Parts: sequence; C-alpha cells; structure tokens
Amino acid sequence: MAEAERIIGTPDSAGADESVPSEERAVPDGSAASDGSAASGERPRGRRRILALFVVAVVAYLLDLGSKMLVVAKLEGREPIRVIGDVLRFDAIRNPGAAFGMGEAFTIIFTCIAVAVIVVIIRLARKLYSLPWAIALGLLLGGALGNLTDRIFRSPGVFEGAVVDFIAPAHFAVFNLADSAIVCGGILIVILSFRGLDPDGTVHKD
Repeated sequence: MAEAERIIGTPDSAGADESVPSEERAVPDGSAASDGSAASGERPRGRRRILALFVVAVVAYLLDLGSKMLVVAKLEGREPIRVIGDVLRFDAIRNPGAAFGMGEAFTIIFTCIAVAVIVVIIRLARKLYSLPWAIALGLLLGGALGNLTDRIFRSPGVFEGAVVDFIAPAHFAVFNLADSAIVCGGILIVILSFRGLDPDGTVHKD
C-alpha cells in the first residue's frame, strides 16, 4: 500500500513542509505564520475535499447497487432489452472475472485487489486538498465498493461471488455502473497526473 501511495504522489513519510499544500507553505510577506491561522484555515478546506470524495463514492455505489438490484429482479433470466437497436442492449449476466469479463479464473485475487484499493484510497483521503482528485478517488472508491459487494454477497460464495453486469454495447464486453465509475476515475487520474496536479493541491510545472 505504501508503494501505491508513493506512485499516486502522497508519500506517508513527507517532511513537515510537504504535509501542507504548496500554496500554504508561505504567507504573503514571506515569513512563516506565527498564529497557525493558515493551517487552521486549511483544515476545513481539506475536510470539504474529503466530504466530496465520500459523497461521490456513496452516489456511485448507490447507483450501482440500485441498478444491479433492478436488473436481478426484472431482467435476469429474460430476453435482453434493446436500448438503441443493435448498438446497445441491457442483458443480465453473472461475471466471475474482473471488469469487462476479464480474468475469470482469478476471482479471489480481484477481490483482494479491490480491498487493497479501498484501503489505499481511505488512507489518501486525509491528505486530500484537490477537488478533482476527490472526484476521481470517489469514483474509484464507489466502483470498487460496488463490485466488492457482489464478490462478498452473491453466489457462489463469499469473496468468490459473480458480479452482475448488464450494459452490453455491440462488439464490446458487458459491464456495469461500477466498472464505468472505475474507468472514469482512472482516466481522470491520468489527466490530473499529466497536468501535474497532486492530491494535496500541489501543481508541478515543467
């Protein structure tokens, strides 16, 4: 997990100056703040970013959970629903593999990876000062929790459950809203990394 945090860009063992966003490391007159007002002002800001992360995660999780419950109740065992002709259908399947049906023989491994991702994101949350990063990590967290819920509670057994997939584009793998949230969060993280924006709000310019 420490290695994952290092790659994302918020090392645990940062120096005292590195634990605060760069824009807060100096006061306008160039001297260090003596009353701690800058630090106290940053704490509410950090809490708002953490709140945004968990709000996004909860929304993504509930949308995924609700859609799967509806699919299992109304669509499983029935004919697919054509949404846009042959281009897009809703077709309920049980997927023991990873996102988009990959790696069906490694269900337990993917479950462990999902748990590790969730733990890393929760640990990163306390250092979060960037709203775009909060949204990206919230999408990852919500998606990981959504599929992990299936792994734990659905058949054939705990940590081996098959994920409910139902979004079936033509000539593409079937997936669900949790997969979509994970992919969107990952794409956003790549964009933020290319732009030089760290989770703590620091911007690196070449």
